Amino acid sequence: MIKIQKSWPTLKRLLSYGKTYRKPLSIAVIMLWVAAAAEVLGPILISFFIDNYVAKGMLPLGMVSLLAITFILLQFLAAGLHYFQALLFNRAAVGVVQRLRTDVMDAALRQPLSAFDTQPVGQLISRVTNDTEVIRDLYVTVVSTVLRSMALIGAMLVAMYSLDWRLASIAICIFPAVFIVMAIYQVYSTPIVRRVRSYLADINDGFNEVINGMGVIQQFRQQKRFGDRLAKASQSHYFARMQTLKMEGFLLRPLLSLFASLVLCGLLLLFGFSAEGSIGVGVLYAFINYLGRLNEPLIALTSQQSIFQQAVVAGERIFELMDRAQQQYGEDVKPLASGKIDIRDLSFAYNADKWVLENIGLQVPSRGFAALVGHTGSGKSTLANLLMGYYPITHGEIRVDGRLLSELSHTSLRKGIAMVQQDPVVLAESVYVNVTLGRDIDEEQVWHALETVQLAPLVRAMPDGIYTRLGEQGNNLSVGQKQLLAMARVLVQAPEILILDEATANIDSGTEQAIQRALRSIRRHTTLVVIAHRLSTIVDADNILVLHRGQAVEQGNHQQLLAEKGRYYQMYQLQLVGEELASGQHEIPVTENS
Repeated sequence: MIKIQKSWPTLKRLLSYGKTYRKPLSIAVIMLWVAAAAEVLGPILISFFIDNYVAKGMLPLGMVSLLAITFILLQFLAAGLHYFQALLFNRAAVGVVQRLRTDVMDAALRQPLSAFDTQPVGQLISRVTNDTEVIRDLYVTVVSTVLRSMALIGAMLVAMYSLDWRLASIAICIFPAVFIVMAIYQVYSTPIVRRVRSYLADINDGFNEVINGMGVIQQFRQQKRFGDRLAKASQSHYFARMQTLKMEGFLLRPLLSLFASLVLCGLLLLFGFSAEGSIGVGVLYAFINYLGRLNEPLIALTSQQSIFQQAVVAGERIFELMDRAQQQYGEDVKPLASGKIDIRDLSFAYNADKWVLENIGLQVPSRGFAALVGHTGSGKSTLANLLMGYYPITHGEIRVDGRLLSELSHTSLRKGIAMVQQDPVVLAESVYVNVTLGRDIDEEQVWHALETVQLAPLVRAMPDGIYTRLGEQGNNLSVGQKQLLAMARVLVQAPEILILDEATANIDSGTEQAIQRALRSIRRHTTLVVIAHRLSTIVDADNILVLHRGQAVEQGNHQQLLAEKGRYYQMYQLQLVGEELASGQHEIPVTENS
């Protein structure tokens, strides 16, 4: 009972999705009751025939034919009604799953990025696909079986008590035993079913990881290790599933068949010790028939416990995702009028015990050019993500256009600030779709953006031009071409603030110079914030912020920082040495701090 009470909120929420299909479900329920009545009337007709004709040695052809035709028609009616009610339940189930899957996907899309830092992708996929499919079984199998069984049991109870209340009283003794078995099964099966769903999600997550990292796995000959890991997860799922099957095999049909046999013995004893003629042979036949039929819906009800538990657990996992805190945005819908950036006393931590950024301050005028430099792990990308509004600020503030970043609406934030990342996402769609991303942008603007990033010649050479479909993750493009494509999708509608996170890292020097010229042209109406390891790309920056272990250690333009001969100077000199070594020059300039 406690388990049912705990499951009820989830079950109630799952069933609420069926409200949209109330009319077809109501019609299906009526069909179930009519079909149950038709099934129950069959044994009554045979009981009447045995006691009134066979027992008396009378077999009038007309009456026998009428009873036989009526019996057959009742069976056809029951079969037809069951067919149509199954269609109605399936229609409702498919609609519910479609809506539920849409809600889950919408919830996943609105999750804060911090949720994806720790949540494996396979777990999310499992919730959107496998768990929602289990919910379909709740409607198709559990709900329809429960309603059908209840209708059949209710109709048989009415028929049994109308035939003989004494035999009926013995027959209903099976119900308490069934309820006890169902309660025991529910108590012990719930934790096992939760493990089954968890293991299945682990399997999905493992497959997702293997497929995405197939190149690395094969390169370092790790097929066996990853295969063993997937096999271990699959084996855990197998053993947990076998536990549920063993429990079903012991608690369901064998025990219920035993209870039915005991009740049958009781019926025969009562018939044997009753006064002659008080209970007709036809009535006994009807009760034996009903008992056999009563056993099936009871077994069906109990066997649905497994699917019911899986559906409840799947519902818990789905609603846990849907009820998580969503990415928060402000209410200020006014578009950005300028790209002015003002960062004051900014500190941030992914975890409470370790600061990633501490007391950062940076001012960038509208149409300015700022650069963030530092070694790996210094906090450059974190600062860029905070400028994008991906994470809530722990301490301090960021203002853009004189307004707090946290107060900007989703629309004004995304239209006003854009980022080109080092590892851009490329959709398995056409070049046009990859550039526009669903925005209302004409072909001329797309071609202009492609020309700006020097990608137009490549696209023109493709079979269908900008409507050429790209491969999965853009596998028919080089890494540099992917970055150019990502830059084109940003430049096609230039934002007020453009952040480049190592966006030119994989581009050759010739293309990089063209990109630099393009960026200089868009600076007339866009503020640039560039994260760069290649310091030669930011020598024209108005302000360079040097980060080290989350702290701002230097700030100024290129010439000022070189004159200080601090960390930036050292980084710049080391890169010069590296470039000269790479170009084959052996005369390396020796500096004071190199």
